[in-house]
Amino acid sequence: MSQTTPTINRTTLGRTALSVFSLCVGTAAWGLTSPVHGLSVTEAEATATVHAALRSPVNFIDTSNNYGDGESERRIGVALASVDAPEDFIVQTKLDRDPETGSFGADRMRRSLDESLERLGLTHLPLLHLHDPENISFDEAMSSEGPVSTLIALRDEGYADHIGISGGPATLLKRFVETDIFDVLITHNRFTLVDQTADELLTAAATRGLGIINAAVYGGGILSTWPRTSDHYHYRTAPSEVLGAIDSMGAACARYGIPLIAAALQLSTRDPRIHSTICGMVSAAQLHETLTLLDVTIPPSLWEELAQLRPDRSTWIND
Repeated sequence: MSQTTPTINRTTLGRTALSVFSLCVGTAAWGLTSPVHGLSVTEAEATATVHAALRSPVNFIDTSNNYGDGESERRIGVALASVDAPEDFIVQTKLDRDPETGSFGADRMRRSLDESLERLGLTHLPLLHLHDPENISFDEAMSSEGPVSTLIALRDEGYADHIGISGGPATLLKRFVETDIFDVLITHNRFTLVDQTADELLTAAATRGLGIINAAVYGGGILSTWPRTSDHYHYRTAPSEVLGAIDSMGAACARYGIPLIAAALQLSTRDPRIHSTICGMVSAAQLHETLTLLDVTIPPSLWEELAQLRPDRSTWIND
């Protein structure tokens, strides 16, 4: 395995003027407990991770109103309040539906932003997304009283410089991208070593000049270790074909002396359509370890082998 000092690699996020590092700190697990992620992150660990990011090339952190029932944003706010963050440090968050009623109504969207700004200790955001629109229909999302109209209004009122769409189903997200309303796209779990569901979505977004952020490149953790310690991809039991492909990929990487996790990360960071990749990070040590993965040299012959080992499209999420 070849390693060097992590390289500063920033690029303009699509048609925004934002300059972002190729890695973005993901904070979805930053709550008192995170059953989905199977771990618990303390406030001290979260704060230390933010401070480590501020001392590193990373200038980008991702959160959302509902992460950790608000704890993710609050902890970021605590960390930022104790230091002078560089002017180019970017915090992005997302408008979330009401946790009890599921409402995406205009009033709820405004409350979501108010809650987020208060927790983060901010009055303005460089980037604000609509989160998980798959929980309502496209027509409901795009209605005059729906969340997209409210997101546009919040931007026009000066609360955000740019707006984005963040969710799961690739076909639905492509419909939002094709409206040309959004500046940035976040997709997750659908462009990885074993699932390329989002490939057409990425091309559609890139063609329109959107900033593109890819998340969950480890598929919930299964691609982060080999021999693997999980049988779950995207937080559900993976088909046997996917498990077999991961095992074959892990063995191929081992023959080259390459960690499987490095290939899983670099599949995203090497794609010219993708500007930044969100990786969940729960400690300063994990952030530094992830940075070193960017500089692991992966030969073309291994990339070719990994592509051949990718499981059949019938096993992908395909939504």
